[in-house]
Amino acid sequence: MAKSVLLEVNNLSVSFFNNKKALKILNDISYKLYPNEILGIVGESGSGKSVSSLAILGLLPKHISKIDEGRIHFNNQDLTQLSNRAFQKIRGKEIAMIFQEPMSSLNPSMCCGKQVVEILMTHLNISKQDAKSETLLLFEKVRLPQPKRIFEAYPHEISGGQKQRVMIAMAIACKPKLLIADEPTTALDVTVQKEIIKLLKALQKEEQMSIIFISHDLALVSEIADRVIVMYQGAIVEKGSVMDIFNHPKELYTKALLNSKPSLTQRLKRLPTVSDYLQNVSKSEVISSAERSSAHKKLYSKAPLLEVLNVEKTYVSKSGLFKPSEPFKAVNNVSFNVYEGETLGLVGESGCGKSTLANAILLLEKSTSGTILYQGKDITQLNRSQTRALRKDIQIIFQDPFASLNPRLTVGRAIMEPMKVHNIGASDRERKENTLELLQKVGLDSTYFNRYPHEFSGGQRQRIGIARAIAVEPKLIICDESVSALDISVQAQVLNLLNDLKENFGFTYIFISHDLAVVKYISDQLLVMNQGKVEEIGDADKIYSDPESEYTKRLIHAIPKGL
Repeated sequence: MAKSVLLEVNNLSVSFFNNKKALKILNDISYKLYPNEILGIVGESGSGKSVSSLAILGLLPKHISKIDEGRIHFNNQDLTQLSNRAFQKIRGKEIAMIFQEPMSSLNPSMCCGKQVVEILMTHLNISKQDAKSETLLLFEKVRLPQPKRIFEAYPHEISGGQKQRVMIAMAIACKPKLLIADEPTTALDVTVQKEIIKLLKALQKEEQMSIIFISHDLALVSEIADRVIVMYQGAIVEKGSVMDIFNHPKELYTKALLNSKPSLTQRLKRLPTVSDYLQNVSKSEVISSAERSSAHKKLYSKAPLLEVLNVEKTYVSKSGLFKPSEPFKAVNNVSFNVYEGETLGLVGESGCGKSTLANAILLLEKSTSGTILYQGKDITQLNRSQTRALRKDIQIIFQDPFASLNPRLTVGRAIMEPMKVHNIGASDRERKENTLELLQKVGLDSTYFNRYPHEFSGGQRQRIGIARAIAVEPKLIICDESVSALDISVQAQVLNLLNDLKENFGFTYIFISHDLAVVKYISDQLLVMNQGKVEEIGDADKIYSDPESEYTKRLIHAIPKGL
């Protein structure tokens, strides 16, 4: 007996228009989704994953896109023929979506509960009081702590993981037949990511709904999906069961996606990228324990470049006009050393104090107590002009390069600007020559000099951010979640670039991330933080293979490892 089909996409092609030129984004894609099934769609940015889901929901941007050909049948209804009014009855009720970034999907001016109440009252004929009761039940179902408090809270008052749970509550409120989850865990900690995956699986089983789970991470998809579709450049290159795709991939591109993620068992000199596989570049060398030990002996025989001694940062929060102030220690008695030429990995969940500690080292925030010695000098006691001079030596690469680059400046000018501030180069002509050289060093073409940040992809913008940070010839660079929002292959390229620059220029890194697999790959030493304190510190490989702390064990256990 043939299986019933909930969703069928037939020969779908979609084009976008730029200056009247048509660019094909989806090229003749076809697949089926069955009732009570989880289908994973995997691929890099630009592969067409999100565009295919927007087409299902009738949300393709008007005037700049069109469906060239193909049909999308949902419950025996052709969605490509529906009017916007007809779609409004389906969206949220029969097909719902969870987006990648909950903060930009939730209304910042409405409390979380009211946003779910609005959905329920729009699609179901129920009273406001019944909608509120149903919302509180939904908040319990998605395991939000203190549902009544979160009902009254605004999005900015809750954590990233909690915001994502509110989005899930909104999505499942009307018991949809199909839930589309578009990169719902990309920006979350590995532990929160694991919880969200478990929650989605449990809800799918309980509600008997179908899920399309979109991600660039095959290992993550293998933990939730029944079947997988692999997309590349707008086309489907491979499809099959999770077991087949993960254990016996047929296509070179699928193999490349699987191998671009840092290995948890081997330490490679260079991470293989998708283009390495597609161009059949030979495999990278493995760094042996003896080589690593010899390098560390040399590294740690010198005096530390940076010494952080008993540093604390306390914030005082007021919960109400007549309530007493409550002190909160974001960083609590933290001590460690960083050596010249070393990469120190700093890992922990959101809110553990990683970024607060980085801000204290950068003197962007003054520590409450403790000492920070840079080249033996206490930098917490510097005056304004000395602090400005220090900025040349200690630089930062941010998580979101787009937000950290001035949209009105060309990338060339953005890189030249800090050189001018710190008197590097005798003239603008010399600074321009330096900038063109830097662009090539970070793997970008010199023709990019006169282009603006919005004209680049996420990976290219991160390279521009790196070029800007190294333009002032720093000694210490803090990488704050600088690869967490990137595709696995682009992430591999940026990690390789950071290692190349370290080798060529002798940089020292503090590498901050919530992704232990990435931190383990790039780091010499690993510092694990939890609730403002140092949970564990030591050799990165040793901590991964034999963690002492239960918290570290939990972080390692949460890494998606695949089948």
